[in-house]
Amino acid sequence: MSNSSVGGDVFFVLMGAILVFAMHGGFAFLEVGTVRHKNQVNALVKILVDFAISTVVYFFVGYSFAYGTSFLVDAATLSGGGGDFELQGLTLVKFFFLTTFAAAIPAIISGGIAERMKFLPQCLATAALVGIGYPLFEGIVWNGNFGLQSWLELTFGAGFHDFAGSVVVHAVGGWIALAAVLLLGTRLGRYDAKGRVIGIPPSSIPWLALGSWMLCVGWFGFNVMTAGSLGAASGLVAINSLMAMVGGILTALVVGRNDPGFVHNGALAGLVAVCAGSDIMHPVGSLIVGGLAGALFVKGFELCQNKLKIDDVLGVWPLHGLCGLWGGIAAGIFGLESLGGLGGVSLVSQLIGTFAGVAYAFALGLVVYGGLKAVIGLRLSAEDERKGADLAIHKISATPESDILR
Repeated sequence: MSNSSVGGDVFFVLMGAILVFAMHGGFAFLEVGTVRHKNQVNALVKILVDFAISTVVYFFVGYSFAYGTSFLVDAATLSGGGGDFELQGLTLVKFFFLTTFAAAIPAIISGGIAERMKFLPQCLATAALVGIGYPLFEGIVWNGNFGLQSWLELTFGAGFHDFAGSVVVHAVGGWIALAAVLLLGTRLGRYDAKGRVIGIPPSSIPWLALGSWMLCVGWFGFNVMTAGSLGAASGLVAINSLMAMVGGILTALVVGRNDPGFVHNGALAGLVAVCAGSDIMHPVGSLIVGGLAGALFVKGFELCQNKLKIDDVLGVWPLHGLCGLWGGIAAGIFGLESLGGLGGVSLVSQLIGTFAGVAYAFALGLVVYGGLKAVIGLRLSAEDERKGADLAIHKISATPESDILR
């Protein structure tokens, strides 16, 4: 390859990494707008610190688990001087790109455990999940580790197809979050003594909306730049992402009865679901997949909060867990040539890969958060929870000047 073509690929992947990095701001503001005012600072700090921890553990441990490459070599080699490293640091920007995916796992979990989780155990959980837990499954799907993909292809004609992470990232994050939320328990005052729901309204619809917009914009880097090079970039991925997003918005609008929280999360539900098959589905298929995901999120959120009494603050299990599961299966349906897709997928492989992913993620969440609960505990004291995580953990509120003037 010429220097100009390698440089183009470096720039392409770097822009994707930057776009997905910006999505973490979206995670933060989506949580800021949903939690109560007394927990807004904690939401911002959690997402940023989780990203920092994720980067360090993924650099030293996680990437090696997934792809067998260590960065503990000299800078000349890292820049493309031999071994597993591509020219002009292309491998390094690919690491940056994949780090933003890995760091999405704790960012997803953060929304479910908000308002009552202690800070240290969440930091330790992030290190364990991004350093070991997530890369093990990532390597199985995206690097062919342990032979599962080869077996699926040999047995069913195609491996498990998850182009941009409906299952690898979103379903895994969502099902880990479900385990964490169940172990953590409900917020004080969320349900009364008879189990009736006590409403806790969002603190700021504009902040929530900003978070959704940031995530939507960055998602086109998440999906399109997964191609890994300029030569492999596909406009089909972009238009499929767009159609799934608007499908999710419209069905969430109708099924959610104009609720702004549902509408803004409906866009994300559609994008979660389209990740797996965004490179092989027809745009009409993507519109259907996204539309069904928007409705699935609304009904899943209502089931989670009202029927099952699971206090998942941002609804990350229905949004990422259920819609990610649907996306993995949908790729095996709407990716078929008979439904306008490009083919090369097997519904049986999609079912096996998807359910293996969610089972692994839920078990992983129980192990990591269950272990931490047994050793150091997960939850803030009742006093600190009533005070709010901002003052209890960070000793400052979202509006420090107003506190002084009281």
